[in-house]
Amino acid sequence: MTLQATDMANIDWNAFTPASALAGGVLIGAAAAAFLLLNGRTAGVSGVIGGLLRPSRGDVIWRVAFLAGLVAAPQAYAWFSVAPRLSIAADWDALISAGLLVGIGTRFASGCTSGHGVCGVARLSRRSWVATLIFTAAAFVTTFFMRHVQGA
Repeated sequence: MTLQATDMANIDWNAFTPASALAGGVLIGAAAAAFLLLNGRTAGVSGVIGGLLRPSRGDVIWRVAFLAGLVAAPQAYAWFSVAPRLSIAADWDALISAGLLVGIGTRFASGCTSGHGVCGVARLSRRSWVATLIFTAAAFVTTFFMRHVQGA
């Protein structure tokens, strides 16, 4: 598949911000490394949520704090900057189906993109490399199908 001239015209080059993307990546990596060093745990969101479904003694507070941080971070960002306007071009059926498929995939893979893609790949875990490649391939296939076969 090649990039067409019309695709290049649709890219908002003024919004391309490699410095902020790099800073965000560094912060995510540093936070994941600090979490592993301080807690001995991988910062995978599906594992954090899964641990709340069958909590161990003394294991709930940090999990709730972790998830609260994920929810509170966009609000904190909005206090200091203008948050981008979000628009989702999908109906409820598509969103629910996508959520279920992601949930099933993370269950089969024993983790999600944050656990495998950020933490596992950085630890050179062979299982995480394979899972991340499969996640990425599935995203490519889904995007191709939705845009070019289904025409969404």
